[in-house]
Amino acid sequence: MAITLRALLAQGELNLRALNAHASADDIPITWSAVTELLDPSKFLTGREIVLTTGVRQKTTASQREFVRTLAANDVVALGFGTGLGHKNVPQTIMQTAAEVGLAVFEVPYQTPFAAITRLIAEAHNADHLQRLERLLRSHQRLTQTLLSSNLDSMLSTLSRMLNTDVALSLYGEFIHGTVEDSRQWHSLPIATGVRDRCTLYLAEPYERDGLVEYAQSLIGLELANKAALRVSQRHAHGQVLADLAAGSLSGSDAVARFAALGLNPQREHVVVLVQASKDAERLHNLPLPPEFESEVSAIVEDRLAVILSNHGDPQAIERLDHYLEGAGIKATVGYGGRYPNTTGIRWSYFEALEALRHGDRVNLPTKLSLTSLLLAARDVPLQDLAQEALGPLLEFDAAHESDLMETLREYLNRDGSVGAVAEALGLHRNTVRYRMQQIAELSGYDPNATADRVQLWIALSALELG
Repeated sequence: MAITLRALLAQGELNLRALNAHASADDIPITWSAVTELLDPSKFLTGREIVLTTGVRQKTTASQREFVRTLAANDVVALGFGTGLGHKNVPQTIMQTAAEVGLAVFEVPYQTPFAAITRLIAEAHNADHLQRLERLLRSHQRLTQTLLSSNLDSMLSTLSRMLNTDVALSLYGEFIHGTVEDSRQWHSLPIATGVRDRCTLYLAEPYERDGLVEYAQSLIGLELANKAALRVSQRHAHGQVLADLAAGSLSGSDAVARFAALGLNPQREHVVVLVQASKDAERLHNLPLPPEFESEVSAIVEDRLAVILSNHGDPQAIERLDHYLEGAGIKATVGYGGRYPNTTGIRWSYFEALEALRHGDRVNLPTKLSLTSLLLAARDVPLQDLAQEALGPLLEFDAAHESDLMETLREYLNRDGSVGAVAEALGLHRNTVRYRMQQIAELSGYDPNATADRVQLWIALSALELG
């Protein structure tokens, strides 16, 4: 720490002499020394310094009294009065007023230059600053070594011990280290990761604010950014395995081996959860998951985030994942399948989750698979081409005439071919709905009133929407 008044007066080579009890007892650090002969130096004082003067301009008791009161009002630590030039001894008025305001006074003999006192204080500050830098450097090295040799959680625990206070870290509102207690005051600091993580570091008050905290912020941000990049790479690799399984090109012992390499035990039961973002789907590629999902295998398949749950799969956990996505600012729908054993079960759960997504709710429960849904999931069937062939003329007609044939068809299929229900839903006359259905039949070549053609149109519409 910086030199104190008591330590300064103890420097024998300066021959300084304490003149009152305040000077003998004061152990407050000195920030600097100000040399002045002004009657009112208040404009040049910053507080916690000592003031050195010879008092050559203090000719009257009134000026001496006002000078001391000005120093006390500006939080000066002590007055060093130089004798042998303007005054042979420290004026009695100076001493009396100093006693009244509680200001320490010491005598600076003629042979001691003020510069020697200033130099000593500066050297003490430099030594203190160097010690702080050395301690800070050692602290930086310790944090870095902990992070490299262990993990982020261990580094934050080390930071907590070094700051002698509790530390917490949240990501999208979920605490990934520690917790914040309402009974205490916490200082929050944002962590920049470059991936909009909404990450915040919390430090319980009080703690010492120095460069260690700023360095820890940088380390945390760098570690989370590295994790995000690794997450993207892993999810795309995992996604290829899951996509191969879904496509039927991976089965048997090969499927068991590849899923075991991901850390999954094919003998256990698993639940596949799919997250589909309506926009900003690329954020799903590096999105960190809540702590309870972090140990699960995650993958990217066709821009959807897939999470293969082995430890849980209850609806409450899925609801918490949905709330987490909402807190992350991602507008998404979540669908999940049933719980099944072995790799075939993972494939089945994946198809159920894909089917559940088609319901369009925020969280979609597993539903039984239909032959139609499996057909839509098949990659080797040119459904998109068939859908464009059947519905392309309707899309072109709507674009050219600002009509709503596609919307009318969608409502007609969803309402089991009830003209009255479609008319009520769209606010149309029944004859208008019938006329539009006739147009749809003429343009597409499929009659919505015929069962076989209606199935064709429904599959085409579903394929088009999924595509």
